[in-house]
Amino acid sequence: MSASDQLTALDATFLELEQADESALMHIGAALVFAAPPSGETPTLGELREHLDQRLDLLPRYRQKLDAPRTGGFAWPCWERDQRFELGAHVRHATLPAPGDEREFLDWISDFYSHRLDRSRPLWEIVLLDGLANDRWALVWKTHHCLVDGVGSVGIVDLLLDSDPGVHEPSAAHAGPILASDERQHEWLPRPLEPAGQAASAGIAAARAGAHALIHPRETLERSRAIVDLLVRDELIAAPRSSLNVPIGATRRIATVHVELHDLQAVRAALGGKVNDVVLCAATGALRGLLLARGEEPPRKGLRAMVPVNLRQQSDDGELGNKVSTLFIELPVAEADPLRRYQLVRAAVERHKAGGQALAASAVTGLTELAPPVLHASLARSLYAKRLFNITITNVPASPRRLYAFGAPMIDVVPIVPLAAEHAVAIAVVSYAGAVTFGLYTDRATVPDLDLLSDGILTSLRELAALGGQTAAAH
Repeated sequence: MSASDQLTALDATFLELEQADESALMHIGAALVFAAPPSGETPTLGELREHLDQRLDLLPRYRQKLDAPRTGGFAWPCWERDQRFELGAHVRHATLPAPGDEREFLDWISDFYSHRLDRSRPLWEIVLLDGLANDRWALVWKTHHCLVDGVGSVGIVDLLLDSDPGVHEPSAAHAGPILASDERQHEWLPRPLEPAGQAASAGIAAARAGAHALIHPRETLERSRAIVDLLVRDELIAAPRSSLNVPIGATRRIATVHVELHDLQAVRAALGGKVNDVVLCAATGALRGLLLARGEEPPRKGLRAMVPVNLRQQSDDGELGNKVSTLFIELPVAEADPLRRYQLVRAAVERHKAGGQALAASAVTGLTELAPPVLHASLARSLYAKRLFNITITNVPASPRRLYAFGAPMIDVVPIVPLAAEHAVAIAVVSYAGAVTFGLYTDRATVPDLDLLSDGILTSLRELAALGGQTAAAH
């Protein structure tokens, strides 16, 4: 067994969060919606299993399970081949209740993502879901976060799908990644400012850190300052109290908002910044509206969002595991003026990126690797505590080109991101083939007003579009 078969401390964190609280479900995933194939017939379960069986060798980790279902003790769990692996246990079929419209679809996937994966088996599952209106069908999948992060999961989807509607042999169809390396560098997914993030994301061994400090004293000083700033800002100055951060259950509810990517790009072009700023500002306006509707005064210093940062390099394409850090962005929910709100969001993102906060957060995460597994659980919980942040908002780019399965075009992607304990709302955003989907993932019991959040995102985007139009007209 090689060292690469052992979980990193970051990978194990997602197992520990589940062990600490029954409400924490640490899987990621997406529902991939397809139009009818050219034949007019939805693929059968047997055809899907054969399709995946031919390509699963490209993802050997998906035939492996943990050698121990729980963390703890003096060593991290390792991946080992599941001698009883059965593809049928991971790939099954379901039919949506009639009439198969959006309401039934969202209810079904909400229930699907409300159940944990079985840790005695490889930690993934795919359902072939038919019965959708207009002859559509879906592949709905979930994978435990200890196995892969959000950006890595995009590569997995690339491997399982085709770049054109023709029939391919798996060896020819996927000799290389569907997305070219420059297309993976999508402008609205935050990336580290310095290559030093690679070392931080891999974990900071004391000897390596000491040697690096001697060779690069200025960089070490800058990173130390960033770490101190992060700890003071995000540990000593706690995230504000909010109705978004209360004890939750394990039953989820999902809503979606669909917009065109060129509309977000038009706002960015008119108001400056990046598409990511538009996304965060839309979420800010929606959260402001939700709090006001609940009779809750928006916190003056803003809600704090945890925004994952991609630390993957081109050489990491296709690798599993987690290679992410975080930015903690204050969302100015107390600001009523949408233009000023956008300016504040943009400034907050730039301030944290320029201050090296992503690398600092990665360094703090790396330092937790120095703790033995038996002591790591408490550190893991602190990294995802409500004291540290109020909400997760993540942006993951999928393919800019249309993808296919069984000759059928994929027409929609509904992403999800996990909810940690006492975090009732998370927002996952994905761009695909010129469209953008906001996936709103919530605790069903504590967020009965989810429609206010989805409506609020559309309202906020309309406000920004109007401001962009005014700016363009003025020039």
